Amino acid sequence: MTADTAVVVPAKNEADRIGLTVEAALGLPGVDLVVVVDDGSTDPTGRVARAAGARVVRHSRNRGKAAAMETGAEAVRLLDGEIPRHLLFLDADLAGTAQAAAPLIEPVRTGEADMTIAVFATRVKLAGHGIVVRVSRDGIRRATGFEATQPLNGQRCLTRDAFEAARPLAHGFGVETALTIDLLRKGFRVREVEVEMAHRATGSDWRAQLHRARQLRDVALALASREPVVADNLGKLRR
Repeated sequence: MTADTAVVVPAKNEADRIGLTVEAALGLPGVDLVVVVDDGSTDPTGRVARAAGARVVRHSRNRGKAAAMETGAEAVRLLDGEIPRHLLFLDADLAGTAQAAAPLIEPVRTGEADMTIAVFATRVKLAGHGIVVRVSRDGIRRATGFEATQPLNGQRCLTRDAFEAARPLAHGFGVETALTIDLLRKGFRVREVEVEMAHRATGSDWRAQLHRARQLRDVALALASREPVVADNLGKLRR
């Protein structure tokens, strides 16, 4: 198969899983490049990723998921030939289950979709996650009419044209919600695909709850800025 897809993996302090994730991603059909964006890790994430076969770009400080996605996509662009690669975004903690990402690429490769979104067949219980999911799902429905099954899922494959149309990406954890809304509003075709992939389980300690609070904040901000009245007022302020 002709190589036509690059994998971008934002990663922070994922040294224990990033190696397996990279190895699995490199085995996907049509993938000839894996770029790991080490987003200010304090552990050997970058070193492990490079040893597993990834190209590694490092942020000296943590800049958040959206910034890591943009950095990774830019690194791919610099390595592209005449025909730009499709972009498959994967989370760093997928480990070996990243090998199940092939169905996300196929509809983009064949021209049936401009962006695919993973729906995990097996769901890991994530403490406090339900509230953020509902806020995102309801916001996407209000904005576009699209019923997202797992609106916060970061496993997505896009054409380069779709990715560029969505830039600048929404801040932080609002990126997935905003990607879906922005591309649907611009007429791009979005399709959900069920895959056998799984994240590390998330706990319910104070760190996990703080993460959920930040996630909720970023999703709410992404939705607010895409409400017509709010967007219009923000535009007036900028002017």
